[in-house]
Amino acid sequence: MTQTIEEVVARVLAELRNEGLVPDVQQPSAGARVDDAGGLVIDLPDPTEEVHRRAIGVTDPADPDGLKNLCASTSARLGVGRAGPRPLTRSLLLFKADHGVTQDAIYGVVSEEIREKFGLFTVHTKAPERDVYLLRPDWGRLLDDEAKATIKENCIQGPDVQICVGDGLSAAAIDNNLTDIYPALEQGLKSAGLTLGTPFFIENARVGVMNDVNAIIHAKVIVLLIGERPGLGIADAMSAYMGFDPQPGKTDADRDLICMITTHGGTNPLEAGAYVVEFVKRMIKYSASGVRLREVAGDA
Repeated sequence: MTQTIEEVVARVLAELRNEGLVPDVQQPSAGARVDDAGGLVIDLPDPTEEVHRRAIGVTDPADPDGLKNLCASTSARLGVGRAGPRPLTRSLLLFKADHGVTQDAIYGVVSEEIREKFGLFTVHTKAPERDVYLLRPDWGRLLDDEAKATIKENCIQGPDVQICVGDGLSAAAIDNNLTDIYPALEQGLKSAGLTLGTPFFIENARVGVMNDVNAIIHAKVIVLLIGERPGLGIADAMSAYMGFDPQPGKTDADRDLICMITTHGGTNPLEAGAYVVEFVKRMIKYSASGVRLREVAGDA
């Protein structure tokens, strides 16, 4: 008699239950429950909770204390364990959860609430949409024609410092950190007697766009707060890129930055704001940034 696959599976499970090799649906094991229809539902703990994220998955390690100390010294994925040649289920679920967070950060949009809170009008680069932006980094370094006209019309010309905000590769970095870093940065620069330009937001921005911006505004220093590429664990890190008189043709060698600005294991946004102010003051004092700043200022 021909049997369906469901019938075969049911017979195998029944034999395994009789031998005590799998739990009976009426007596579910830890992490399992019976639903209203009488089926077995297995609930695993949330792998993103700190107690589970940091759990060591290696069975019978040769040096338990050494492995524990090693894992405690870094946020890297160490001691996760294996199931034969495959990762443990909890390790795989954690990886997928963290990967999902990075995708949300990359494809997310900086909230209108944050933009309105700091009075940021929005301009765009030559990358018309997110998929193009990811494939064409060079377009993210250039403002489109409408953006250039909008900046010229709305921004103060020739300030000491021009602050710009860009989404970069993490909208979450801006949403989670701008509220703390921006007031500290603004207050610190004003206390230093520096004039500030009109702040604005650049959508689909890359770091090099600061060159295009200053070709219009002619500020002494540009400060670009931008979302960093997210990692599998921290997806809301911000960078503050700074340059003295950035212009088309200038490169990373002409810039300074403070990276990993986040409350999740990086530089606190409030502290980062103070660091940026000190960098800007040095740039204006020596009329230089990047490698050139180190050459002329030394350890001063």
